[in-house]
Amino acid sequence: MAKPNKPDPNERVVAENRKARFNYEILDTVEAGIQLQGTEVKSLRDGRSNVADAYASDTNGELWLYNFHIPEYQKAMTLLNHELRRPRKLLLRRSELNKMIGSIQKEGLTIVPLRVYFNARGMAKVLVALAKGKKNHDKRETSKQRDWQRDKQRLLRDKG
Repeated sequence: MAKPNKPDPNERVVAENRKARFNYEILDTVEAGIQLQGTEVKSLRDGRSNVADAYASDTNGELWLYNFHIPEYQKAMTLLNHELRRPRKLLLRRSELNKMIGSIQKEGLTIVPLRVYFNARGMAKVLVALAKGKKNHDKRETSKQRDWQRDKQRLLRDKG
């Protein structure tokens, strides 16, 4: 169930993990819901969050998102605000959940969030990816390929 790289125009992207595509080889992506508290949703709607250091892990047969930073909602009272980096439960179908958990246990893969957004219905969603870590030489090769594609497009644009 792979999604394209370009976001849907009806989606409002809140946070994007740009380092993930450089540090990991993306094998499969899945759209997951995320269980949030009220002030977390309001803070996300303000467009403030950081998903760069986040990762997902399984605990008792459920996937949890760790290290996802959502700052406090400024207009809420301090008693009602949430913890900044608390674990947040990812909501997936059972078949998708079993596939993801099986892959990280058997093959040693990692689950990283790529993008946090609100879909057309206004629900907060996370695009999580099943990923394999890249070595340094793989990262250099990716950088060379990206530079060559950019130069090739520039040459084609100038010649034609």
